[in-house]
Amino acid sequence: MKMLLPRATSACLLSLAMLAPVVHARDEEAGNALSLQRAITAALQGNPALQSFEFQFRAQDARAQQAGLRPATELSLDVENFAGSGDLKGFDAAEATFALSQVIELGDKRDARIGAAQAGRSALDIERQAAQLDVLAEVTRRFIAVAQRQQQVRLASDAVGLAEKTVEASERRVNAAKSPHAELDRARIAFDRAKLDERATLADLDVARKQLAASWGESQPVIDGQPFGEVRADLFALPTAGDFPALAERLVNNPDFLRYASEARLRDAELRLASSLSRPDFTVSAGVRRFEEAKDQAFVASLAVPLFSGRRAEGFVAEARANRELVDVERRAAEVKAQATLYELHRQLIRAVSEATTLRDDIKPRSAEALNETEYAYERGRYSYLELVDAQREFLAVQAALIDAAASAHGLRAEIERLTNAPLATP
Repeated sequence: MKMLLPRATSACLLSLAMLAPVVHARDEEAGNALSLQRAITAALQGNPALQSFEFQFRAQDARAQQAGLRPATELSLDVENFAGSGDLKGFDAAEATFALSQVIELGDKRDARIGAAQAGRSALDIERQAAQLDVLAEVTRRFIAVAQRQQQVRLASDAVGLAEKTVEASERRVNAAKSPHAELDRARIAFDRAKLDERATLADLDVARKQLAASWGESQPVIDGQPFGEVRADLFALPTAGDFPALAERLVNNPDFLRYASEARLRDAELRLASSLSRPDFTVSAGVRRFEEAKDQAFVASLAVPLFSGRRAEGFVAEARANRELVDVERRAAEVKAQATLYELHRQLIRAVSEATTLRDDIKPRSAEALNETEYAYERGRYSYLELVDAQREFLAVQAALIDAAASAHGLRAEIERLTNAPLATP
C-alpha cells in the first residue's frame, strides 16, 4: 500500500533529503550502495506506522458522512383499548394509530456537525504530516548511523593494518637481536585484539543496516527485494550551522505547530456545535387513527419540543470553550520549549562542526605525520615499541573522535531540520 504525500510533506521530504552527507565519488564503486533519497522513498511506502493513517482517514471520512445525515424519519404504530374486559374485550373497540415522526433540527446543528468532522479530518492530515516527518527524520538518523559504522569499520581495518606492520617490524628487530622476543609477543597480542575489534565493528554495522531496513518494514538489509551494500555518504562533508534567528522563524512551518492551528479550528467547530445545542429541536408527527368499533378513520398530528435546552447545553458549551482556550496555552508552552530546544541544538551543532573541523584539518594531519616519523624512527632503533604503540593509539583515537564528531554534526543537523521543517545551507 503506497502512502500519498500531501504537498506540505513533499517539502519535508526535500528538506530531509538534503540532510544526508554528500555523495562521495569513491563510494560509487559499490554498485548496490544505498542513497538517502531511495531509503526515504522506501520508508514512506512501507513504514508500518504510516500505514495506519490510511485506515484512520477512512474512518474519519465515514464520520464526516454520518455527520451530514439528517435525523431519521420514524414510523410508529400505537394500539389502544384492546384485550381488556367487557366492551373492551378483544379488538372490537381497539384504536390503532399509524404515524410518521420527523425531528426538525434548529440552530444549524447539521452544518456544525459537518464542520467539526471536516476540522477533524484536517487535524488528522496534520498528524499524518508530522508522523511522516518523524519517519523521515528517523530514516536520516539511521542512515547517518550506518555511515558512521562504515567509517568505524574502515578505521578498524586500518588499525589491523597498523598492528600487522608492527608485528613485521618487531620480527625484524627481534631477528636482528635489537629487541627482546617479548616485544614481538606484545605486538602479536595487539594484532589479535585489533582483529577482534574489527569483527565487533562489522557486527555493529550489520545491526545498523538492519535497523535502517526496519524503517521500511524489512527485517533484513533489503530494499525493493534486493540486498543493499554500503550507504553512499561522505561523513566528513560537514554541514553549516546557519543563523539562529532565521532558524527560529521557521518553527511555525513545522507540522507540530500547524497541528495547533488545526486543533484550534477543530475546537472552534466543537464550540459551535455545543452552542447549537441551546436551540431546541422539535419533533413533528402526523398519521392516521382507526377506530375499530365504528370502522372510522381520522388524521392525527403532534408537535413535541424539549424544555430547558439552553440550560442543558451550558455544560457542553463550557467544556468546549475550555478545550479551545487550552489549545492556545499548549501552543504557547510548545513554542517556548521548541525555542529552547532549537537553541540548544544550534549551539551543539556549532560545537560539533568546530570540533570535527579542527580534528579533520589540523589534528589528524599532525597525528598522521607524527605516526610516520615514529614508525621511521622505530625501524631504525631510535624509538621504543611503547613509543610506536602510543603514536598509533593517538592516531587511531583522533580518527575515532573525528568520526564521532562528524556523525554528531550530521545528526544535530537532522534534528534542527526536523524541528524547523526546512534545510540548512549545504556546504
